[in-house]
Amino acid sequence: MASISENISAVREQIRQAQRQAGRSQDSVTLLAVSKTQDAVRIQQAWAAGQRDFGENYLQEALDKIRALAQAVPENGIVWHFIGPIQSNKTRDIAEHFAWVHSVDRLKIAQRLSDQRPAGLPPLNVCVQVNLSQEESKSGVALSDTAALCEQIDNLPRLRLRGLMAIPAPCEDTAQQRLVFRPLAQLQQTLAQRFTHCDTLSIGMSADYEAAIAEGSTMVRIGTAIFGARP
Repeated sequence: MASISENISAVREQIRQAQRQAGRSQDSVTLLAVSKTQDAVRIQQAWAAGQRDFGENYLQEALDKIRALAQAVPENGIVWHFIGPIQSNKTRDIAEHFAWVHSVDRLKIAQRLSDQRPAGLPPLNVCVQVNLSQEESKSGVALSDTAALCEQIDNLPRLRLRGLMAIPAPCEDTAQQRLVFRPLAQLQQTLAQRFTHCDTLSIGMSADYEAAIAEGSTMVRIGTAIFGARP
């Protein structure tokens, strides 16, 4: 069984290959390790292997790990990303403990995050979650409503609009995966011309990250390939 360090090296090499195949510059894609259900010890092992960005879906679980690792790694040694659905009663803790939020899909949530972001911290980096496949079970704003929401978020003082995120419906065909991602990538490019910091396209997971990179992803979210099957 490969170690977490070996897994990270393998995933990074696969990302580099996907970048080369897409004709993109090296290191244009950030690896976000999805660490939900993984304990603090395994996250620390990934950190020791050079991984710095970690994504969490469940707030209380994440807060426990953030506190546990505060003493184990240097201050600001981990960049914490919240990638799960956001309830209104959770916004304060998210605003106080995370550097990024990928799953903003309502103005109300964005306003609360801005209001509750501590003044001593940099603005909170946010991505708007788009429901590409129009699935009722998935969070996200419709593609047609995304630009308007981005405009509102960009005016909030304690947030920094960084881009778009999506979790499409599962599909095994690479060509179809690319077709699904393409409208989002085109919209992100348009938004990047309007908003100063809008440089992020958070798409691609273990099953579709190659297609996502081909379409312009700047951040892929990988869990199982790094940590193994979830308990």
